[in-house]
Amino acid sequence: MSQNGRYRYPLMDHARESLQAASGRKLNDIDLEAAAAGELNPADLQVGAETLRAQAAIAAEAGFPELAANLTRAAELTAVPNEELLRMYERLRPGRSTYDELLEMAHTLEETYQAPVTAAFVREAAHVYRLRGLLKRT
Repeated sequence: MSQNGRYRYPLMDHARESLQAASGRKLNDIDLEAAAAGELNPADLQVGAETLRAQAAIAAEAGFPELAANLTRAAELTAVPNEELLRMYERLRPGRSTYDELLEMAHTLEETYQAPVTAAFVREAAHVYRLRGLLKRT
């Protein structure tokens, strides 16, 4: 992180000591020596929410709001268990969910996983699916 409290690109050069993997392990502690010693686990190789938020901040500052929004949603989704995330992905495919089911998914994202940006995205998808006839027929 820079002296003004903002992240600078590339993160590995400027914030390596302050960022963590999904496991909580500091990025500085994830290296070839740790891998060779068998000290790493799969969560050590998964990106952490704070790293994604830092990347989102850099993208927004650089004038890439769509990328920043994608990275923000990705950061939020790190809180969702993989099995649930795959279930949600399946339900977002055209013809797989009703409007109400998509709104319920958005509610779950917001209330259970504190993912308001992703919840808003799902609500928007529900609206578009309704307009385009992509909802599950009941």
